Amino acid sequence: MDTCIASFPATSNPTQQPPPARQSATNQPGLPPAHRAPLAMSIHLRAHAFAANPLRGLAGTRSSAAVSPSAAAEALRALLDGADAAAHSHLSRVLPFRRGRPLARSPDPPAPSSSSSPPSPAPPPAWRLAWLPPSRVPGVPSDVFVFLGSHGGEGGGEEAAAYWAVDVSEVEGARFGGAGEGSAFVDLRTLMVAADWRDKDAMGELAIAGHARALLEWHNTAKFCGACGAKAVPTEAGTRKQCSNESCKKRIYPRVDPVVIMLVIDKENDRALLSRQSRFVPRMWSCLAGFIEPGESLEEAVRRETWEETGIEVGQVIYHSSQPWPVGPNTMPCQLMVGFFAYAKSLDIHVDKKELEDAQWHSCEDVKKALTFAEYEKAQRSSALKVNQICKGAERGQSASSGLSVESEEPAPMFVPGPYAIAHHLISSWAFEGAPKVPSSFSNL
Repeated sequence: MDTCIASFPATSNPTQQPPPARQSATNQPGLPPAHRAPLAMSIHLRAHAFAANPLRGLAGTRSSAAVSPSAAAEALRALLDGADAAAHSHLSRVLPFRRGRPLARSPDPPAPSSSSSPPSPAPPPAWRLAWLPPSRVPGVPSDVFVFLGSHGGEGGGEEAAAYWAVDVSEVEGARFGGAGEGSAFVDLRTLMVAADWRDKDAMGELAIAGHARALLEWHNTAKFCGACGAKAVPTEAGTRKQCSNESCKKRIYPRVDPVVIMLVIDKENDRALLSRQSRFVPRMWSCLAGFIEPGESLEEAVRRETWEETGIEVGQVIYHSSQPWPVGPNTMPCQLMVGFFAYAKSLDIHVDKKELEDAQWHSCEDVKKALTFAEYEKAQRSSALKVNQICKGAERGQSASSGLSVESEEPAPMFVPGPYAIAHHLISSWAFEGAPKVPSSFSNL
């Protein structure tokens, strides 16, 4: 079953060393570096891209300084009505979206420092979300704003700020951003590739933007009650909806679309099963993936999807990690990628050409080379510069992904998705740390 697996690589960290080779496939961000094999690279994040949203953390929701959705909505209405707007506008910050794109800003990249040491490339510009005060979003009713959470206010006596998202695609006459302000509406996939995972603030802003896009797209698709067909109206500051029919009043919650993504392993021959879809860029291979069907366990979905797409029978299934994925199509606004390792019981591949272009077994050494030579850092830098150009009003209408180079001057036979995708970490964990040990659990039944 088709899913939206990322198609462009992101950054790499040349100073990061991988964990001990072929020991454990558990992905543990923050482990201390160890000895590494020649030319090998393994990237560990603090959390998956789009996870670790600073507005949704447990610390924020349990803090006495946190703002409740109802209190935030009341304060926003007062600000939009003009009450004490000048004095309290800093307590509400709004992120506009247009056609699924958040408003982002990108300053000029810092100039390289002058020193006697050999010159090093200037760091690429670091984009950030372009938060606006409510007064900059005129003519929009308060009930279409979506509450994202609150932040700050712990200690120091200051109030916490409430953060909002709003779709301004249909707002006429209002001006948001522009070349003079160094901001523009930028596709979320482009921002994903351009984000430097070493920058905690950048990854936090990416997670916020992903959460906001998922909620706004859900609002655009869940306009009517599925039980009676009446109009669905926002409630709880846009975090929920409710049927407007007094005899129904069904509560409607944001949609989540669970997807299994699995690295199928041939343990005896030290190989992994990777696949290609026709929409992938040339030479890119990734994990199998597919949506979960009603009445199906996660493990059953792994086995069914693998069998349907490749004819490979899977036995033991081991959980790895999960990742929010809000950059799928608008009809599926919030996918949740649930990652697994799966052990093959058969080896003969029979590809379903309706689902895949190809599927092949790849040796561990070939996968290591693919991870080593793909120029993730170059792709991130190119995309960051492209975001900067868009925010300055340059190259309108040109795809932000055009011109990305993901390979060296001598193209490698294959490469895999970049570190922003859970597929990268499934593949990298297996290649550098080895096949995981099989626990004695229900997941193996």
